[in-house]
Order: sequence, then structure tokens, then C-alpha cells
Amino acid sequence: MCGIIGYTGSKNALPILIHGLKKLEYRGYDSAGIALLSQGSIFIEKSKGNISNLERKLSNIKLTSNIGIGHTRWATHGEPSDINAHPHTNSINTIAIVHNGIIENYIELKELLEKNFNIKLKSETDTEVIAHLIDHLWNGNLLSTLYKVTQKLTGSYALSVIAKDDPNKIIAVRKDSPLIVGVGENENFIASDIPAILKYTKNVILIENNEFVEITKDYINIYDESGNSIERESIEITWQVEEAEKENFDHFTLKEIHEQPKTLKNILNHNIIKNKLNIQNLNITEEELRNFNKFYIVGCGTAYNAGLIGKYIFRKFVGIDIICEIASEFRYNDPIIDDKTLVICISQSGETLDTIQSIRLAKEKGAKILSIVNIIGSSITRESDYIFYTIGGPEIGVASTKIFTCQLLALNLIALEFGKLLKFLNDNQIEKFLKELQTIPEKAQTILDNTQKIKDIAHKQFQNENIFYMGRTLDMDISFEASLKLKEISYINSFAIGAGELKHGTIALVNDKTFVVALSTQDKLIEKMMANTKEVKARGAKVLAITKETLKFPNDCCDELILIPNTLDIFTPLLSIIPLQLFAYYVSTFRGNDVDKPRNLAKSVTVE
Repeated sequence: MCGIIGYTGSKNALPILIHGLKKLEYRGYDSAGIALLSQGSIFIEKSKGNISNLERKLSNIKLTSNIGIGHTRWATHGEPSDINAHPHTNSINTIAIVHNGIIENYIELKELLEKNFNIKLKSETDTEVIAHLIDHLWNGNLLSTLYKVTQKLTGSYALSVIAKDDPNKIIAVRKDSPLIVGVGENENFIASDIPAILKYTKNVILIENNEFVEITKDYINIYDESGNSIERESIEITWQVEEAEKENFDHFTLKEIHEQPKTLKNILNHNIIKNKLNIQNLNITEEELRNFNKFYIVGCGTAYNAGLIGKYIFRKFVGIDIICEIASEFRYNDPIIDDKTLVICISQSGETLDTIQSIRLAKEKGAKILSIVNIIGSSITRESDYIFYTIGGPEIGVASTKIFTCQLLALNLIALEFGKLLKFLNDNQIEKFLKELQTIPEKAQTILDNTQKIKDIAHKQFQNENIFYMGRTLDMDISFEASLKLKEISYINSFAIGAGELKHGTIALVNDKTFVVALSTQDKLIEKMMANTKEVKARGAKVLAITKETLKFPNDCCDELILIPNTLDIFTPLLSIIPLQLFAYYVSTFRGNDVDKPRNLAKSVTVE
């Protein structure tokens, strides 16, 4: 949520800032702005809406600057508007600041400024308060002033600041909101995320919580909250620039759906050698595993839906029951946790604040943390005891697609490793499961090679405002994810249910305008699902059934039928979600929506 980009070097800063802002669009935003330090003054331009609006305002600007900061805003305090957009300044325009996060005590600080210093804030934001605090605590040095300011702030923040009276440098600080430094030659960068700077450098320094950073074109200094200098090596990002481009696809979301055979194969190749499990980075021993007697999976949104499926996976491969909870609920549910608890946390970005706070709660109570994360070096990985990287590459579309199937595959591989360590599975069983898993990428490609039918179905239904999904066991949980995808990018008020719950209320909503997507991929439940589809058809609904090639789903039970390649029941979610991702995508495009950047959503939710 929100995005920060900063540049200091020998080049013209403006095009670099605009490029960085565009690469941060996927995080979600409603306005954008830049601040440039040029010839002893700070120039500000900002605009509500798309970055193209900002570019139009800047089209006739002639000034040249080698240092500046930029921001994409996702409204939390104050409506989307030019005035509320970042950067914000002090009254005399000598300080400019951009901010991600939420200042929880900003009303108290605002009242202090208004009462004691007669300051009248221009905006409704919490961020402007910080600019005025810097001004009134100014001691001639931006870094030491920012130390004093942050002592008065309560909440989460990543701040990036420039000052007319301490020029040629950017000062930034991080507390519970992501921040990285890009290392260049005679230039350096500050950013919220890697894609913003990937075009210019692949060398990145990860800024830890409560750290301050001072960057000029010549040096980078990092300090802890007490002012002590910190030495930290940069890491090299292995992503290719092309991975963050659309290439020949109309949208990142469609590209990422089609990348799934490749990303799944990458995970398998990385963690299976000669048909033997060889999971990288996990480093958990049998002794450690046997110490645990309570297991949780925690995540938000799509990651939570992956966790729901993880319950079945761990039951089958490890013989344990596992509790799956939404991270924002887990923290307040008084979970029973001690030093014999393992909490598995799932997050694409590794920066999801509710998940991070859940980790901290669990660790306070003595639990160990296993994280499933896509971004190397992200906050969650730095607070985890065990890590599984999904190595899916950048996912730019706000609605997660390829990383969801990466998370499912990760859960399968982790569970197989646990089953091996605990001797719940023997070598022959593991070999059989691994052999089948290695067929999944090719089977996924088969689905993606035949998309016309699902596109045609989407065209028939894109104006329908009454679409719901149903299934049983694993299919029920895939229904939750499929419904979420449709909601996220089509804005249809879709929902999902366990098919066995149909008669307990939902059937009252069914009529001849209803479109039902019925998942029926589990061998032992095919007859029950046939009965459920007949129930909704008898009330006028149209039915799309998703099932395996080997299962016979009669024509009188559905109006449309999509077949997925056969696989073991436990692995069907890896395949059954793909046509439903495509369905959501095509419905959204037929409705004329911005698929990659759906309204009101952010890719990385870094506030509570």
C-alpha cells in the first residue's frame, strides 16, 4: 500500500522517479506526486488519479534536478485529492516528505502544532504533521532532526525526506513498513520495493526495522535507533527486468496466469533432486519437528485460502490437524501458543503487517515460525526460524495468481518433508507423490493451451451480478479463492460456500439469473456434487462444472463443463484454480476493468 521512490545521483531525477512510480502502481494508489530539490528550492507536483495525470502536469517543466523523492498514495487519512497527495511540506516549503504507513497519534500532534505554533495544516493527512514537526525541531541537520521527530511518532512508517537547508541527501527511516536502498555507481536509490529500481540496479540493501539511512550519490550510511553506524552488505537481485514487464500479454495478470507452469516447475526443480526431496533453506530437523504438538497456518486473503487447503495437505501427508486462521483475527483470538507450537505464515510480499504482527505475538509466547514467502529478505523472513521461498519472480498484478499455486506447491513439499522426517510416509509413498507432482506443470500448460471455452463462458456471464461458487473439502476452499479472484478484479459481489451448506440458507438466493460454478474434482464426492448441481438447476440456475477428465459429470447436471487433467485428489487445487483465474480475468476484461490495478486494492497491505 503506497509506494516510495527516491533518487540521488548525476542524472536527471524526474524520469527516474516517474519510472519508479509506474513500477510501484501494482501496490495500489489513488494519487501520486514528486518533489525535486533544484537550485536551492524544492519543487512539488502532485495529482489525484493515475500517474499519467501527474505526467501531464509535468510535461512543460524545464527544471533539472539530480535529487528527488516520489510517492504513490493509497488513502488512509483524507480522501484522494491533489492536496492530500504526497509529498507534503512545511509552511515555507523547505522540507518535503513522503510516507507509507499510519501515524496513530497524529491528531494529538496536530493539536499540538495548531495550539503551540499556530500551524494550519493544508491537508487531511497524518503525513503533513511530520513535515511540520521536522520544521519545528530543526537543528540544521536533517538526520539528527529526524531522530528527534520519530521519538514523537506512534504507528508504522517508512519516511523519505529531503531538505533545502541540508541538500544533496535523502534521509529515510523505517518502522513496520518496507524500505530498501538501491546501490548504483555515482547514484543511489530508496524505494518501497524492488521493481521500482530494477531497471537501474540489482544491488539492494535491506533496511531493518527502526533503522535510519542517509544516502547521497557517493555514499550510503545506515544507523540504528541509537545513532550507531551499521555495516551491511548489499544483496544481488536475481530477477530479470523482463520479469517485471508485460511482454506480449495485454495485462500482467494474464501473463502471470500463463507463467504458472514455469513457476511450478522452478519450485520442483529447486527442491527435488533425482526424485528425492531436497528442500532448500528449510533446515528443520526431526528433533525440532517432534517437539511441536500444536500447528497453525496464518495468512491474509489469497494466502489464507492457500492455508485452508494446507489443512488437508498436512492431514494427508503428516497425519496432523492444523488450525488455519486469518492473520488479522489470529492476533485477537487469544490463540493457545507455547514453545511447542509451530506457526506457518504465508505471504507473497513478506510485508503483510497483520501477518507480521501475528508472528511477533506467536514469538512472544515461545512459538517457532515457518514462513512461505516470495520476496527474499522481506520482513517476515527476517523474523522467521524456517523459510520456504516460492521463487515465483515478481507478481505485478494486484490479484495473486501464480504465487497462489506456488504457495500450494510449497505446502505440499513442506508437508511431504514433515511426513518423511516423522516417518508418517515411507520412501515409496513419497516417491509416488513426488512423481505425480512433477507432472503438474505440464498438466497446467494443457489447461492454458485451451482457454477459448472458458473465455466464451466468461463472455456469456460478464454482465451477471449473481455468481457463486460451491464445492466440498478441497473444492470448497478453491471456491473461496476463485470467488475472491472474481470479486477483486470484476467487482461482482460473488461468494462461495461448502456445497453441503446449500440447503442451509444459500438456496434461497438461487433463481433463473444465478450462475453457479461447481467444483467437483474429488472422486468420492462426485455423486453428492451432482445432487447439489441438480438442486440449483431445478431452481433455474445455470451451472458451470469443473471436474477431472476421468470423472463422469452428466450433461443434465450442468450447462457448461470444463475438464482438467487427471491427478491425485490432493493435488487437484493446483490445476482446478487455473480455469477459474482465467474466468475472473476474462469477465473483468469484458467489463472494461483495470485488471492489474483493481479499484481500492493494494498488492502489499502494510497497514492494519
